[in-house]
Amino acid sequence: MIGVLTIVSYPKYLGCFGVLSMAIFHLPLWLNKKMSFYKLLGCGKNGTFDKSPDWQQWALLTINNTAINHLPSFIHAYWKFFRCERWTIILEPLEGHGTWDGKKCFGELNKQTNDTEMIGVLTRATIRFSRLTNFWKHVDGVAQQMSKAEGLITSVGIGEIPFIKQATFSVWENKKFMKAFAYQMRAHQEVIQKTRKENWYSEEMFVRFKIIDSYGTLNGTNPLKR
Repeated sequence: MIGVLTIVSYPKYLGCFGVLSMAIFHLPLWLNKKMSFYKLLGCGKNGTFDKSPDWQQWALLTINNTAINHLPSFIHAYWKFFRCERWTIILEPLEGHGTWDGKKCFGELNKQTNDTEMIGVLTRATIRFSRLTNFWKHVDGVAQQMSKAEGLITSVGIGEIPFIKQATFSVWENKKFMKAFAYQMRAHQEVIQKTRKENWYSEEMFVRFKIIDSYGTLNGTNPLKR
C-alpha cells in the first residue's frame, strides 16, 4: 500500500471552492478503481488538531498499490482552474496500529521497525462526544510543544469533521526525534495517559511512513527540500 497526501491552498477569497470540492470530488474518487481508500479533509490553522479551520487549505489522502498519483483528471483540472498551490507527499507505511472507519486502510503493519531515516507520522482519532471538552482543553499545550520540538520538519492539522474526527500529519528528521516528543514532552505524555485512562476515542490510528517523494509547494516552499 502506498499513501499519497496532497495539501491544497486556494487563493484568498476562493476558499468556498475548497468547501465545494469536498462534495463534488467524491464521485470521481469513488469511480477510480486504482485507489483502495480515500479521504477528503479540511485543515486546521496551527499545524495540528485545531478548532479553527483554515478555509483556504484542504487535503486529500489516497491509498493505492503504486507510488504513482492516480488522481482523476477532473480533480487536477479543478485545482489548476482555481490556481491552487499544491504540495504532494508519497508515503510508504512502515509501522502502526488502529483503523479508519473500521478499516486497516494501510494493510497489516509491523508494530516496530528499525528505520532511521526521515519519517512521516499520521495520528488520527474519532473523539467521543462525552470527551470533547476534555480533549480540546489539552490541545493548545500539546500544539505549542510540538511546534518547538527538536527534529520536527513540518506538520499539518487535517480532519473529516470539525471537533470530532481529527488528525495530524507530521514529518520528522528521524524516529528518535519523534519518539522524544511523543514520550518525553510532559504535556504530550500527560495527554497520552489521559486518553487511555478516560477512554477519549471511539477509534484511533497511528502510522509511521517512509518518505518516498515530495513535490510542489506549501506556503511557497517544499517543506522537505528547504
